[in-house]
Amino acid sequence: MTLNKSIFNRFSRIGTLLMTRCIQRNQTTPKGESKLFHLKRMQLFALAFGISLPALLIISLPGNAGAERAKADSIELAAMDTGRFTMQLGIPKQKEATQSPLPGDIIPNNKYHIQTITVKKGDTLTRIFRRAGLGAQHVYRIAQLNKKTQSLAHLSPGQSFDFTLNDEKALLALVYHIDNTHKLIIKKVNGKFQVSNETREYETRTTYASGEIKTSLFDAANKAGLSDNLTMDLAYIFGWDIDFALDIRQGDQFAVLYEELYLDGERVKDGNILAAEFINRGKSFKAVRYTDKMKNSGYYSENGNSMRKAFLRSPVDFTRISSRFGKRHHPILKKRKSHKGVDYAAPRGTPVKAAGDGKIIWRGRKGGYGKAVIIKHANRYSTLYAHLNSYNRKAKRGSRVKQGQIIGYVGSTGRATGPHLHYEFRVNGVHRNPLTVKLPNTASIQKKYRADFLSKARPLLAQLALIKNTSLALTQTIQ
Repeated sequence: MTLNKSIFNRFSRIGTLLMTRCIQRNQTTPKGESKLFHLKRMQLFALAFGISLPALLIISLPGNAGAERAKADSIELAAMDTGRFTMQLGIPKQKEATQSPLPGDIIPNNKYHIQTITVKKGDTLTRIFRRAGLGAQHVYRIAQLNKKTQSLAHLSPGQSFDFTLNDEKALLALVYHIDNTHKLIIKKVNGKFQVSNETREYETRTTYASGEIKTSLFDAANKAGLSDNLTMDLAYIFGWDIDFALDIRQGDQFAVLYEELYLDGERVKDGNILAAEFINRGKSFKAVRYTDKMKNSGYYSENGNSMRKAFLRSPVDFTRISSRFGKRHHPILKKRKSHKGVDYAAPRGTPVKAAGDGKIIWRGRKGGYGKAVIIKHANRYSTLYAHLNSYNRKAKRGSRVKQGQIIGYVGSTGRATGPHLHYEFRVNGVHRNPLTVKLPNTASIQKKYRADFLSKARPLLAQLALIKNTSLALTQTIQ
């Protein structure tokens, strides 16, 4: 395998920079080493780093496209004094997208001009055409061409139209820019309009980021270069094992391998998280994204168990826990009483979500619970949600609900001193602590997909571990 010269030079320079940094910082010579020997050791480290890391990365970093992705054409490493590192692992350039037809290609031997109109809030297709100087008959004719033109009925602010008109203001061609990667092209050929769709593919680059929590997850993720959306995705992936409102501690760490999507060399948006690790209170949790042959995607542990559990740990976005499971002094009854659930304080009207898939077997007032909902889940589980302000009108008694579906809104009905959700988790009718009960897993990888899953998951997790360990070594050396 031929080593990319630019990659070799880049990492050699990084190695030399690290050596220089160590010398400039007057790093203490280890006991028993002469200064000359220590300098030689640092030079060897720089050379070894410059040679070995790109070779390792090129050999062992497969991507979504299989073995071809492993032949990375560029690797960029940004080393920061904070000890956080971001690696962009380039992939072979995709085929250039087909360009929109040029006006001259559409209407040879004719004089024309192109008028671009951007969709504004409240715009309709008729208004757009009117601004281009075209009447309702053009709108009707275009809209009735075929099923492909149905997208013209769903306009969004920011989209744009390129109208190609001749000197007599006759419509010769129309390009509807649906989004960054999709266009609808309508052109006149031999007196008749023809419709076609154009789709461009994003260039996908794989990026690595890691961080350590000092104050909050969002602060650490922001410093590591993760967007808020990626941070939310990270919390969602591990949210069934870690309660990010209660369990996060200073010193917790995360490492993420994720996609960034580019067009024409410009970053457009984040893609999917491919693999991630979160260390909470010294315990490591790992997850990898897998898409089966039926195009079903999900996140799984390295053993193929779904990261998604049958129940949410917390069915509401709360501000604090106002009362925990167990014996307590009741604030209204003024006596010690067993508290068979957990009270989540939250602003009135905060959405309450079904903790798991199931059937609503109760919706209505229920004594001290006030307005309440009870859901019967598969097998032996049931959950109760009390003191609601109101219900979701779609969540009726006897209806089936999905995990995360809104069933009501936080209130203070019944025996309550303020707005909060009282949440109970029952197993065979026996109350269990919602904060500590072991939640059942959902289905693991199907047997027929297991070999395919392992062939894709293991390299991704190995890639994550390789870059993480390399980053850690660099951080320790720089410091």
